[in-house]
Amino acid sequence: MKKVYRYEPWFFLFFGIFHLHRIWGLVDRASYAAFWINVMESKGLFYFALMGILAVFCVLGIVTFFRNRHNNYWWRWIYLCGGSYLLFDLFAIATGMEFWRKLILNMYDITAWYWNILWSAFIVMGALVFLLGVWLLYPAGSNHSPQG
Repeated sequence: MKKVYRYEPWFFLFFGIFHLHRIWGLVDRASYAAFWINVMESKGLFYFALMGILAVFCVLGIVTFFRNRHNNYWWRWIYLCGGSYLLFDLFAIATGMEFWRKLILNMYDITAWYWNILWSAFIVMGALVFLLGVWLLYPAGSNHSPQG
């Protein structure tokens, strides 16, 4: 039997908000890029707290996907695909993979022609993920409600 666990809406709400904060990048490129490059380079308490929360959510999502592999909702593929990507991203940043560091620095190039396209795509994704979290929290007549 399919069921939605109580933490699942919060997973999507958290990741939605995390991606929506990138509106700041459209408003003020320089301070946004400087902040995140500093976080990535300095690897201080904020970095480890944020990366720890993201990693725990990803692992929890991937475990949920596999525990329910015969009774999954379509949106649980986000756990597998997005979670695996993010865990790789966190690993690549933490270990200092040079090609990944260059890629990220290119993402934060405030003079790049693709800046608005890139960060707008993340914002749209964040809005959709956030709305999915709201829908899971308040299923509005659907056949599921958060359990366990």
